[in-house]
Amino acid sequence: MSTAALVNAKSVLIATISAPIIYMLGMAIYNVYFHPLNRFPGPVSHAISRIPYFYRAVRGTLPFDMLKLHERYGDIVRIAPDELAFSHPDAWKDIFGHKNGEPEMAKAAWFYRPLDDPLHIVNEDTDEHRRLRRQMAHGFSEKSMRAQEPIIRKYVDLSLEKLHQSCKNGSLVILDWYNFTTFDIIGDLAFGEPFGCLEGCNYDQWIKGIFKGAYLGSFMQALSFVPRLKSTLLLLVPKSMQEAHQGHKALTKAKMLRRAAITEKRPDLIDGLLRNKDELKLGLDKLIANAEILIIGGSETTASLLSGVTYLLLQNPNAYETLKNEVRSKFNHQEEINLISVNKLSYILACLDEALRMYPPIANGLPRVCPKEGSWVLGEYIPGKTVLSIHQWALYRREKHFKDPNTYHPERFLSSPEFLDDRRDAFQPFHTGPRNCLGRNSTYHKPSQCCRTETSPLHLSKVLLKMPNWLLSSSTHVLSTRMRVRAPKSCSFD
Repeated sequence: MSTAALVNAKSVLIATISAPIIYMLGMAIYNVYFHPLNRFPGPVSHAISRIPYFYRAVRGTLPFDMLKLHERYGDIVRIAPDELAFSHPDAWKDIFGHKNGEPEMAKAAWFYRPLDDPLHIVNEDTDEHRRLRRQMAHGFSEKSMRAQEPIIRKYVDLSLEKLHQSCKNGSLVILDWYNFTTFDIIGDLAFGEPFGCLEGCNYDQWIKGIFKGAYLGSFMQALSFVPRLKSTLLLLVPKSMQEAHQGHKALTKAKMLRRAAITEKRPDLIDGLLRNKDELKLGLDKLIANAEILIIGGSETTASLLSGVTYLLLQNPNAYETLKNEVRSKFNHQEEINLISVNKLSYILACLDEALRMYPPIANGLPRVCPKEGSWVLGEYIPGKTVLSIHQWALYRREKHFKDPNTYHPERFLSSPEFLDDRRDAFQPFHTGPRNCLGRNSTYHKPSQCCRTETSPLHLSKVLLKMPNWLLSSSTHVLSTRMRVRAPKSCSFD
């Protein structure tokens, strides 16, 4: 090869290597000094690239890290080149609420739909969401919840029975049992049949598939910003995983077909969609997608809340005694406890609210995208296409909003004078606006049902293995709160 050819080849190689480096360096300089969001405070590393954000998300420490960032930088923090995090009560209305004359802030596609799966109520556009919500809301009405109560009670009773048996054999992971219960309940209310978790004292294969998919969610969200790499990696998925995914889809389809074959009206969460599927133009794939999101949203999150409130009450015996006394003073028999009477238990509802504040099941921010025209949030003009989020863990743990935020005080939700200065409007565990959570009431109903007997999971769990920093050291991945409990020796199962 001639000298000229060698020089030319070397030049091409240098250009090939240096071009992406120069591009990334140029983007870093632009993002830090010239980007429309450069006036907002935040770590320089987060302004340069999304890599630090996704590192925290995949590691499971994002909500805890967000608290530190807000304490350092203030109510508005730039956490990615195109994303701002807000930690102020008024931001809820500005980002998620109704605004006259302005379009709804859309959900970030990279977060809500990292894979090209069928759309459902959570990630549909505004008009389709409204149509779906109108039909699905019937399943969450007070009338429907009263009709669903025998179904819920059946599984709560079975859960207590199985817990009594299992506690005789030593310690157990209470979160698993809460999941067994909530998945069987929501499985019956969405697919017309339980998953058999309580009967088998184990996770159904369908549920295992859901959890495996959830673990991969953060990775898929990160890869959405590198579409070519994402496409390549998806092609390299092992055959065994592809077969498992196809098996999960087949199992889901079979469940939905069995539910669709039930002709009589059922007081469940999917009946409205099935009866109006032609009008709504819902094919089998969309029916399945909506049933799945109901199951995910109504099971693991409720189990996380139950796990959190169990831990917090056991760590705060005075609160536990107050709750126990309230239940015993209001009811003479467990059969008196129902959907209506539970709502009169002000202290247990306050315990649930305080647990939601200290341990929100959705701790990370759920990002929205500012319309192209831009918008105003907390008095600041936000350029169009900016991603906006509120991280609940960080918001609820700031002392400027809640007095003594790292201590469990159910009294703060009972108008105690000590907590009158709390910003209660900051507390929005079910979000706000036209896309807030449909299942708010059922979220309170299922946990409250667990007080139906003195030997409830809470009573059986009096002796807790030492985990003093559990709430602060836990990551936010699905099924991370593996709290192990055992029954006290003095507890009777008869």
